Amino acid sequence: MQHAAITVDRYTPVAIVLHWLMALLVIGLWIVGSLMSDLTPPFKYTVYDLHKATGILILVLTFFRLGWRFTHPVPALPSSIPRWKGQLARIAHWALYALLILMPLSGWAMSSSAGYPVSIYGLFDMPALLDKDVALAGFFKETHELLANGLLLLVAAHTAAGLLHHYYYKDTVLRRMLPGRKGL
Repeated sequence: MQHAAITVDRYTPVAIVLHWLMALLVIGLWIVGSLMSDLTPPFKYTVYDLHKATGILILVLTFFRLGWRFTHPVPALPSSIPRWKGQLARIAHWALYALLILMPLSGWAMSSSAGYPVSIYGLFDMPALLDKDVALAGFFKETHELLANGLLLLVAAHTAAGLLHHYYYKDTVLRRMLPGRKGL
């Protein structure tokens, strides 16, 4: 949603913090997720629990971020960017949001259907989304892995686009999301 009456040249500090925090969490979870099946108990169980809790944290942060996005102005793309590239960027951003919702939901569904709880840092358990069903757990495991790899590819493309704009096009696309007064 673009706020027509208000124009800004940078994202808000809250949007910037959410962006970078979630980037770190997503990349960290992808790395941990790709390694954790090779760990040995009991450490393995602790890592799984932290992975699941952090996935739910990302889900909550994504909804908060979407709420923030809809209620605060977003900087317009530089006028030098062709319309089709702007549309592609919007599609990629919404695809990122969709994956940031679908990833934790698929993991939660996988745990539920496998009969495992999703503990939130030992404070409380999330309700099971589904009854125990081994076949369904297998489906959600495959789905979760597929979505994880898709998310990784989209994050890589997003990162490459930001760096391309900063170093090749030398425009403001990356700087408006960097922390600091002027974003370097």
